Amino acid sequence: MRRHNGETAPSIQLPAVDGTIFDTRSLQGRPYLLAFFRFAGCPFCNLRVHELVRRYDELGGAFTIVAVFDSPLDNLVHHAQGHEAPFPILADASNRYYLHYGIEHSLWGVVKGMLLRMPTLLRAMARGYLPTTIKGSMTTMPADFLVDANGVIRLAHYGADEGDHLPFEQVREFALAQAASR
Repeated sequence: MRRHNGETAPSIQLPAVDGTIFDTRSLQGRPYLLAFFRFAGCPFCNLRVHELVRRYDELGGAFTIVAVFDSPLDNLVHHAQGHEAPFPILADASNRYYLHYGIEHSLWGVVKGMLLRMPTLLRAMARGYLPTTIKGSMTTMPADFLVDANGVIRLAHYGADEGDHLPFEQVREFALAQAASR
């Protein structure tokens, strides 16, 4: 079942690429973007992580990101190590939290993403983000949740295709508004 604006974000405890177990309860009092991605080798997903890492400083010091992938940890480590992300990247191989958050699957979303976002796909592949191993579901759709400092979902965005994420500018505006309201 989908999560909605105004609901409390269910906590997440998952293994991170740095070898720790990350718990979103550690973010209490801090706003964040909770981003559910597809499998670890997904070109769209890796291009998005690259953007989030590159522009992370624009979000202010009180805001962070939690990235969750539909992949086993060893495969995620292999694909995520080059990002050197300043935020946790987590593996949910059993899809436990994908179910809690109502993350959707769509074959049409995969086809639609390939057709409508071909320039983005080519840009991702040119950067070396090639789907060399597919461990996780090909049909998982991405989803982004902007969560405030009280742990409340302020914006739930379910991707309509494999490359559909909240625009970074919208994430930045939320982060800066959260900082201003403190």
